[in-house]
Formats: sequence, C-alpha cells, structure tokens
Amino acid sequence: MEITNITEYEAIAKEKLPKMVYDYYASGAEDQWTLKENRNAFSRILFRPRILIDVSKIDMTTTVLGFKISMPIMIAPTAMQKMAHPEGEYATARAASAAGTIMTLSSWATSSVEDVASTGPGIRFFQLYVYKDRNVVAQLVRRAERAGFKAIALTVDTPRLGRREADIKNRFTLPPFLTLKNFEGLNLGKMDKTDDSGLASYVAGQIDRSLSWKDVKWLQTITSLPILVKGVLNAEDARLAIQAGAAGIIVSNHGARQLDYVPATIMALEEVVKAAQGRVPVFLDGGVRRGTDVFKALALGASGIFIGRPVVFSLAAEGEAGVRKVLQMLRDEFELTMALSGCRSLKEITRNHIVADWDQPRVVPRL
Repeated sequence: MEITNITEYEAIAKEKLPKMVYDYYASGAEDQWTLKENRNAFSRILFRPRILIDVSKIDMTTTVLGFKISMPIMIAPTAMQKMAHPEGEYATARAASAAGTIMTLSSWATSSVEDVASTGPGIRFFQLYVYKDRNVVAQLVRRAERAGFKAIALTVDTPRLGRREADIKNRFTLPPFLTLKNFEGLNLGKMDKTDDSGLASYVAGQIDRSLSWKDVKWLQTITSLPILVKGVLNAEDARLAIQAGAAGIIVSNHGARQLDYVPATIMALEEVVKAAQGRVPVFLDGGVRRGTDVFKALALGASGIFIGRPVVFSLAAEGEAGVRKVLQMLRDEFELTMALSGCRSLKEITRNHIVADWDQPRVVPRL
C-alpha cells in the first residue's frame, strides 16, 4: 500500500511492534482526553486564503537560534528509539540531517550523544531531564556540548511521570538488550521490572521533583548553550521563563502523556506567544500531522514546530527511509498550504490567514 500521509505509519507500526512498545509510544495519560484534543483542536482553525498572488517561488527556510534550517519542521525528543528499529536514533539523526532540519535527542535515548554525533554533520539539540544527582546532569550537559549539540531543551513538566495506564497494564520496561545509553557508565542505564510502569519507578527514583526556576538559572552557570524551556502552557510561565534567561519556549504538553485535561498545545499557543512579546521564539509540539497544522501554528505565532510520534512510527515501519519520508511529506504539504493560502515566505504567514473558532466575529478590513 502506498503511504500518502504521515498518519498511515501508525497502523503499520502497530502491526510490527510488540504491544508493550507500541502502547508506550502511542498512549497518553489517564483518559487520554488531551491526546485526542491535541489532534482535534487543529480542526477548529480554518483558513482565509488569499488569491491571485504569484506563488511560483516559495521559500520555507528559517533560522532557529541562529541556525539556518530548510523548513520550520523539526524533530522532537522521543525516548528509546531502538525499541522501534535497530538503528534507532542513528537513523533519525541521518534523516533530519538529510532534510536540513534539527533533531532533538532525548536524555533517555538508546544511543548516546557521542553515537549520534558520529552519524555526521547536522544541527542537533539535546533534551534534558534533571536528575537528583546534579553531577550526572553537569556531566551530561558537558558531553552534549562536546559532541557538538547546539542547545538544551529542558523538560519542565515532569517532576513525576504522568499516569500512563497502558504502561502499567503492560508492566512497561526497557527491553533487556537495550540501555539508556547516556547513563550507561553511571549505573543509571537500566530499568527495573516492577509491578507498575518500570519507567514511572525509574523517574520516581532518579528525577528531581524539587526542580524550580532557580535551576534554570543554575543550568546557565554550567553551560553556554542556549536553553529552551519545554513544557510551557500559559502566559505566566512564559514570562517567568524569559525572566529566568530562556532563549526560547516550547509550548508542549509532553504529547499528552503528563497531566490529562490540559488544553491542546495549539489552543495554548497564542497566549504564550502574546506573553513572549517577540522577546524569544516560541515553538510548538503535539498533534502536528499535516502541513496544514504547521501553517496554523505559524499563523498563531509559532516560529516552528516539532514532531514526535510520527518519527517513531515511521522509524518502526521503514527505518531511516520512513523518517525521511515523513519529513518530506510534511514539507510538501506545508509548501502546498502556503501556495494555496497566498504566502511565499514564512514572514508572509499572518494571523489574518486563519480564523479560529474562539475568535470574535471579524470586521472585514476594507482595502
């Protein structure tokens, strides 16, 4: 069967992967309301396309923290990719590099920062969980820096792991032939089998629940890398992130895997963008499956988006080729959406190109 959109990879991944692994990637927290909402919310935003504009040339390039990329579509950190495919993060890194975009490596990757750097050139960010042992954190950040990673994406929504019931039912644990490679030498690379989710137990034992804004400042004392605060959903925290020295904000609800009944990220985006007032770029992850979704996020003020699940599902289905295809399909769809909306560059995408169902009835501007 020919794959014509990125959503179709999920069914293939479900067939190919062990149930425990598929469920780990696919599921959300508790009732999974936010999981569904992350997708559904996009359908409450409609286009106001402009016509008779010369769209024979379209430029999708942009810069993120000073790095030029081919399109505003990047790869979000997803853990343990070798559960999906033997090449895991190596394949994802090569696909991102070939597409001219950024890959974010998870702290809980099954390949180390050095492994991923060895795949060749590419702009890469490192997602960081803050462990109770700050020496572990400092060491990890230094290794990411040395391996040529360009930014730290600090996950701030996980003082405890969300309640993912599929993982509890499946007694989720990292398969015995894999390790959390970044922690292998620190005796933190394995996950015990428990009568709960093995990952939830690991987080409870290792991740620092006392993490606060002062730690965002502390991080800046141990690294010169820019810090993106990942997991912001409101204006108050956006302002605090900027005050704490964040170089950027990622509007994220952790793929709906942490607190259920938080809004879809696309619903929270505009509030955060307004609070940021252009002082730092704001990005979005969660629920992006179409080029139209990318356009909607940019129209609401995002500087770019990150995709997570489509990467692991396509990786499971077709390895590196699958991830390349996902990035290409999203790129092609986004380019088409731009053309049909009358936008030739990212700066031409404006709030006037969409109407959201929460907007007031609009007074049509007279030309």
